[in-house]
Amino acid sequence: MNVDELPLLSADSHVEEPHLLWHDGLPAAMRARAPRVLVPEESSAEDFGRRIGAGVSFKHEARSMNVDKTGGLDDAEVRLRTSDPEWRFKILREDGVAGEVIYPTSGLQVWAAEDAEVGAACCRIYNDWIHDRLESKSPRFRCAGLIPTWNVEDAVSEVKRIADLGLGAALLPLVGTPDWNHRQWEPLLSTIEEIGFPIVMHQGTGHDMLFYRGRGASVANLLATQSMAPRTAGLLATSGVLQDHPGLHFVFVECNASWLSWAMETLDHYSVAFQGYEGWVKPVLPEPPSAYLRRQIHGTFQVDSVAIANVPRTGVEPLLWGSDYPHMEGTYPNSRKTVADLFGGLTPEQAADIGHATTARLFGFEPEVLTSPV
Repeated sequence: MNVDELPLLSADSHVEEPHLLWHDGLPAAMRARAPRVLVPEESSAEDFGRRIGAGVSFKHEARSMNVDKTGGLDDAEVRLRTSDPEWRFKILREDGVAGEVIYPTSGLQVWAAEDAEVGAACCRIYNDWIHDRLESKSPRFRCAGLIPTWNVEDAVSEVKRIADLGLGAALLPLVGTPDWNHRQWEPLLSTIEEIGFPIVMHQGTGHDMLFYRGRGASVANLLATQSMAPRTAGLLATSGVLQDHPGLHFVFVECNASWLSWAMETLDHYSVAFQGYEGWVKPVLPEPPSAYLRRQIHGTFQVDSVAIANVPRTGVEPLLWGSDYPHMEGTYPNSRKTVADLFGGLTPEQAADIGHATTARLFGFEPEVLTSPV
């Protein structure tokens, strides 16, 4: 199909936080107890970002600004541009995108904090900052709020607070402590369901991303990190969490989406086969796991032709396209061409669902975002 006129919403974009956001925001007594990626000592948050491949794409930014790295803009200025509404409007126009869901970068490591008080304070600092910088400036920005999960009471309180602020989603770690099937999370899940937030879980959160070291480790670590998505989604489906909370939607960010088809078939098969072993399958649910995944689990991708090819198995509801701006592995400034190449075999309705409609519904984008020029 011709997707030239298809509105696009990015379900995965990022901001690069100022180096001193948490240093300046935390009380002095808390700074030493914060993760070093948030309150760096001699090394910077950029160093950590480079180590895991999550740093700002200076090449993209420098090209957009028509400067080279020696031309005057330093890293702090580049970071500041990513949280400047006018700059982001310029990028949206260049990329042919109408709006975006925005996640932190360094802030994704907040759950490395060992101190609950410090962790909760770091979440509040980011949430207030992103609301002030982007969420409050335009309906084209829907920003996810960091939720402190060191104790359920703090988590529930912050979910309610960011709802009052007007943020667009609750960001929880992909790996929970304890795991997401534990009943202690019921008050939090019920609160999020009642508010109507999607739960977003970004790859690499709640666990160490460095599974391997040495030869081939960087790419193999990415694959291992993304494998946490089917693990968590499978647990949510088979434990009854999705059955108990039919209004909850989980969006797995930057984990791609082709794993959905494999997870659906595998979980369905063993949920039936293992019932031959008395007492192994608990609970026995009224629907197969694939039904819950298809209805309530979503995955974002930049380029995932396998996920597109598997639409007859998964349906389009779980699939959300995102540019991953401004990171190097993202599709900016070629998002239109990328989507045209991926969506060519889809019907107009399928392309619309993946390109904008499901994202608009989950994150509450206003209709005029899709119909008015940036």
